[in-house]
Amino acid sequence: MKQLIFAIVLFSALANTRAQPTAFTSKGIGGGGALFFPTINPANDQEYYVSCDMSQLFHTTDFGASYSQLHFSNLQVFNTSTYEFTSNPLIAYSVFNDGDAGYPVRTLDGGATWQPLPGNPLAGEQVYTLKADYANPDRLVVGYYGAIYSSNNRGASFSLVKQAANNGVGLILAGTFFDGNRIVIATNEGIFHSGNGGTSFTPLSMTGFPAGQGIWQFAAGKVGATTRFFCITSTAAETYNGIMPWDNYEFAKGVYALDYNPTGANTWVAKATNMDFSNDFVMYVGMAKNDINTVYLGGKDNALEAPLVYKTTNAGANWSKVFKTTNNQNISTGWSGQSGDRQWSYGETCFGITVAPNNANKVIFGDFGFVHKTADGGNSWQQAYVATTDQNPANAATPTRKAYHSIGLENTTAWQVHFQDANNFFACFSDIRGIRSKDAGATWSFDYAGNAGNSTYRIVKNPTTNALFAATSNIHDMYQSTRLTDALLDAADGNGKVTYSTDGGATWLNMKTFNHPVFWLAIDPNNTNKLYASVIHYGAGAGQGGVWVTSNANSYAAATWTKLPNPPRTEGHPAALFVLNDGKLVATYSGRRTSTAFTASSGVFMYNPATNAWTDVSDAGMQYWTKDIIIDPADATQNTWYAAVFSGWGGAPNGKGGLYKTTNRGASWTKLTGTQFDRVTSITFNPLNVQQAFLTTETQGLWFSKNMNVAAPTWNLVTSYPFRQPERVYFNPFKTNEVWVTSFGNGLRVGNMNTVATQVVEKGKYTLSPNPTHDKITIDFGENHPDYFFISDYSGRIVAQRKNIETTPYTLDWSSYPNGFYFLTVKNREGMSVQRFVKM
Repeated sequence: MKQLIFAIVLFSALANTRAQPTAFTSKGIGGGGALFFPTINPANDQEYYVSCDMSQLFHTTDFGASYSQLHFSNLQVFNTSTYEFTSNPLIAYSVFNDGDAGYPVRTLDGGATWQPLPGNPLAGEQVYTLKADYANPDRLVVGYYGAIYSSNNRGASFSLVKQAANNGVGLILAGTFFDGNRIVIATNEGIFHSGNGGTSFTPLSMTGFPAGQGIWQFAAGKVGATTRFFCITSTAAETYNGIMPWDNYEFAKGVYALDYNPTGANTWVAKATNMDFSNDFVMYVGMAKNDINTVYLGGKDNALEAPLVYKTTNAGANWSKVFKTTNNQNISTGWSGQSGDRQWSYGETCFGITVAPNNANKVIFGDFGFVHKTADGGNSWQQAYVATTDQNPANAATPTRKAYHSIGLENTTAWQVHFQDANNFFACFSDIRGIRSKDAGATWSFDYAGNAGNSTYRIVKNPTTNALFAATSNIHDMYQSTRLTDALLDAADGNGKVTYSTDGGATWLNMKTFNHPVFWLAIDPNNTNKLYASVIHYGAGAGQGGVWVTSNANSYAAATWTKLPNPPRTEGHPAALFVLNDGKLVATYSGRRTSTAFTASSGVFMYNPATNAWTDVSDAGMQYWTKDIIIDPADATQNTWYAAVFSGWGGAPNGKGGLYKTTNRGASWTKLTGTQFDRVTSITFNPLNVQQAFLTTETQGLWFSKNMNVAAPTWNLVTSYPFRQPERVYFNPFKTNEVWVTSFGNGLRVGNMNTVATQVVEKGKYTLSPNPTHDKITIDFGENHPDYFFISDYSGRIVAQRKNIETTPYTLDWSSYPNGFYFLTVKNREGMSVQRFVKM
């Protein structure tokens, strides 16, 4: 029986004809999140994975020319997580980021699913390092803070290798080397080795380190009968488990090598003959497993404020710096490099140094924003974070304000997309301030001047003058769990400003410096010169935080600003703002924490300009950590609002998160989502179908509802969106089928609502396929020519019918038919079949 393919996935019977996108494409230029400890596939050195501190694991199979990422529902990672390949392509290991203590996981189906290791010996404790034996997929070593364990049965059970001698310092898993039944584990307490496949481990007797030094990082290779170790040492008194790449200042004390003798004497020999550890902050060592003479060191060149890579080809007899950042001598750059939009100091230092296990010429490293690679042993390097066709030539200054295409390595927090016109967009970001597109989002650049803050949080446009206003700050990640306390948010903020642009975002000028973060802006629709701003500052109860307003925004830098009175209960943390058509202002105040607890100073508040007074219209569940406020576009009276709320922790704020709805301007609220969502950031309605909406969450991904008109809307995960924390959704007003999603750490993604998902059903015999222009419909009847068929609309009216069909497939022109639901009814000798489809 043939199957009928039809396009109806997310629609109710009365819904308008828009489906959620089946694919989201990355847009942007990367650069905001840090990228850690890549791993290269020993069987295919074109393939590697790299972890991001924003939870995603990026994957490339073309050596960094393009990236995908693992879906958050399968695997989320820490900055210390690695993807551990094995010789069985179905089996791999990693460390899962559960937002608390990371735990070891495995996949047995090539990454389709990941499960916790069943024999995890220290459940509830964070895993700092996990290493797998490529040649033996059953074997792995796991490092916790104070202990190292090994397993020979895929993590079903574990044996203790070593307990930390000093629990204050912990036990650092500095590296491993697997060679059949010979296993070597290097730690800050020495080397432990096994000759029986890990059944037992003994300490390796060794000498050669100065007193007070120990192993920090370790690598090894083997050629013939010679196994050679290299290590970086540090002072034991300054070393503890959990040191990160940026803790590099004069950390390394030496580089040493030895040829391993499992049964005899082992003496480390100093190899850092021409390094100045007061400037050469080496942190990581890497080598191929089949090359004992070629070794790389990664870290920071403190004099140049740039990533540092050393290389030796003669086992450390001498070293040379091969990542030559001065004038980008041997580096084809993206937008970061000498003279570029960002200097080398932005990346700053290597976050690991990874050598292909079977090819010493292939090396990669991540840093504070980027990935760089070499395929010729460091003679030349290339950026690996924007399109290769866009990269800039080596031995030349990196240009500024150039536009780049994304290749999927998007690791930056984006807050908003502003559509100035059909081609000119400005996206608000943290860390990289903001990016601009002049070609409808195809490419992005820093082609603007005057915005110097770390973060741009919000842009609004005066609909009368087309002037843009932006809210900026030096403090990033606003109102996330790490940005709630006064110690961070009350700090002096020279870029806590409202800026403005009268040339479409090309030039930004200072309008008002508050010296405190500005998070949100809103314009009064009745008076487009009235501009409201959310300014953050508690100041022990006497701060400048709150809602400010100017009524002469058209005076720009000469505008006069007035602080509104503080709403009841609040403590200087205003968030979202919306001006109603009647001139009243709705505001949320977001979370605030002391060193021990949330304060009950959050919620939803309404300001009446006529009385200069606020009304607290919060539900009890909103008093600790409220996020966005959204006015229902389907309610012309603007009485229906939605409030997005996060659950807190530590008692009273627990379990409050979700989406709340009021139909009477906050006099009463209903929580729509029960316990389905713990933390909701925002909701966005489809402007062409207000019964459809996207909901964003902190760690549960992007969700879609098709029935916002009912008392209890149903929500479906948008599986085509791969990241756990979308922030907000924006429909392009100049291309309404285009939906953009910002995120906390995965940049921008865009989908097309006309990319209709397909669903295969069992009943029916006919293939129905609208073509991409949606002006024709083709029906393939196969060998079962029908007696007749007809197409009816949702009301039952027949809009087309044909009898005695002799040719198949049959094509019908329906360019004049309106969009909506239709039914195909087919009658033949076997009976009648009815199926529904949709015209977009």
